Amino acid sequence: MHEWRASAACRGMDPELFFSAGPIDRGHALAACRACPVARDCLRDALAFELGQKFYGIRGGLTAKDRRNLARRLRQRSAR
Repeated sequence: MHEWRASAACRGMDPELFFSAGPIDRGHALAACRACPVARDCLRDALAFELGQKFYGIRGGLTAKDRRNLARRLRQRSAR
């Protein structure tokens, strides 16, 4: 189901890094995502999971705010 996770750059990293409010941790998390070969799969999974829920943490190389904005744009596009 989530076979892509085995190839994730964050595999083995402390998950708290991706859910920290601190700017330094956020920078490290985003850097890991930029180097990740499966960031798109992670983002796709995050958007599907968060549909109608709260957005939190860094997933798929985007912050919660960025994913919220992306989800809104995708909904608007599909409504056209």
